[in-house]
Amino acid sequence: MMASVADRTLAGTLAQSGAEVLSDPATLDYYAHDIYSRGADLAAVVRPADKHQLAAAIKAATDAGHAVVPRGGGMSYTGGYTQTAENAVLFDLSRMDRVLEVDADSMFVRVEAGCTWAQLHAHLAPLGLRTPMWGTLSGLKATIGGGMSQNSIFWGTTRHGTAVESCRALTVALADGSLLDVGTDFARPYGPDMLGLFLADTGALGIKAEVTLRLIREAPANAYASFAFDDEAALLAASSEIERAGIAAECFAFDPRLNAIRMKRDSLASDAKQLVGMMKKQGGVLKGLKEGARVALAGRNFLKDANYSLHVLAEARTQAGADADIAAARDIVSEAGGREVENTIPKIIRANPFGPLNSILGPEGERWAPIHGVLPHGRAEDFCTALSDYFGQHDAAMREHGVHYGILYAVIGGGGILVEPCLYWPDASNPLIDDTMEAAHRARVPVLDSNAPAWELVQRLKQGIVDLFHEYGATHFQIGRTYRYRDSLDPRADALLLAIKRELDPKNLMNPGSLGIPG
Repeated sequence: MMASVADRTLAGTLAQSGAEVLSDPATLDYYAHDIYSRGADLAAVVRPADKHQLAAAIKAATDAGHAVVPRGGGMSYTGGYTQTAENAVLFDLSRMDRVLEVDADSMFVRVEAGCTWAQLHAHLAPLGLRTPMWGTLSGLKATIGGGMSQNSIFWGTTRHGTAVESCRALTVALADGSLLDVGTDFARPYGPDMLGLFLADTGALGIKAEVTLRLIREAPANAYASFAFDDEAALLAASSEIERAGIAAECFAFDPRLNAIRMKRDSLASDAKQLVGMMKKQGGVLKGLKEGARVALAGRNFLKDANYSLHVLAEARTQAGADADIAAARDIVSEAGGREVENTIPKIIRANPFGPLNSILGPEGERWAPIHGVLPHGRAEDFCTALSDYFGQHDAAMREHGVHYGILYAVIGGGGILVEPCLYWPDASNPLIDDTMEAAHRARVPVLDSNAPAWELVQRLKQGIVDLFHEYGATHFQIGRTYRYRDSLDPRADALLLAIKRELDPKNLMNPGSLGIPG
């Protein structure tokens, strides 16, 4: 299909910024997708090389009346960048991926927003440094700018909290094309926390251009343990006590359904690359060989009798300190009624922290949609009971349409516990999913046809789970266009949010619809 005169004019105007501009139909279709769904048609995709090109292209787009949308690694599944109205200009920041400054004296690092967590980790590791929360499981693709916009968890989270808690300063490109610096390199806050306005905003207030994060020294010693539980209440009790005791760097868990899904996939222990990575991580040839043999022998069967599984990773300045933290975790688990099993999963995953993103389809080619909430420890068990009842009420329809689920749990330092039910259903993939997975793995996974009845059921189930989280007062990452953020605000706080939006984006052209602010 030939581009219209208006399309060519827009592309030419945007290109005057110096940024790369894409407007062919296949590219626009690709960028209109996130992992969960497709948004409205885009007018153009802009790929700036630095903050000045970013700012100039934003000004060109908004001056022409087009909405502008930030996209990091594209790993959103909550409508973080998919649009409800046509003709937005999407900004792909993947070319802005440089580590700009590492200050090992003042302990901060400054990066461009398109730098991935995996890139930053690789840059800092030879220096013995890292950020406190140092990446997501999707960190091979997920960007640091995306993490600041969406907020996120995983590596370092049980001790250090969420991604935005590691942030010290930002350079933000506003809707009028100006650049705003907020925060300081070494301290937060200094006066009212204006930096915080631009964190976890899902790009509603501005596009992150540069990010400054706090640094800490990498822990030289690690230890690992895995446990099995027969009931969810015991799992939650142990997880919460481990967080309160401050003994884990990461603490996460799977329900029996998610355990089963993991065991249906290729075994972690059979993946030669990951096994080699784990053996190298152990330090010393003999120790590495011994640990590799243990993991290989455990294979897929170490969780065959596990109902719920809990995985704990500890780190410290000395091996004795890390081992003592794991010993304390064993005592907590024993008191809660759990039992220790082979620690294959934490060893493998820690040695390969940013693995390929092949789990965005289920083992039979099913689509995947996580829905999460963060709950205080004292409310998690009641919520999980209500969630189980909710799935029970829809069991017949789920069976009819082949929809199933599994649950991930993760403990957040100082922030409660994340509960993430993941829906799986038979349906066609999309271009973003197919491009994200490793080609060899994608070739082994069945290709499914479009399934409208299953998709419609999943959308109803997802909204019901979102509403249930809201009923129990949960908070969320990746608010996007999915979670009921504004419904949770005091009316005066909501009015303040809208006033800030009007001040920074009077034409409402910066990612309109995000955070639940009408487009």
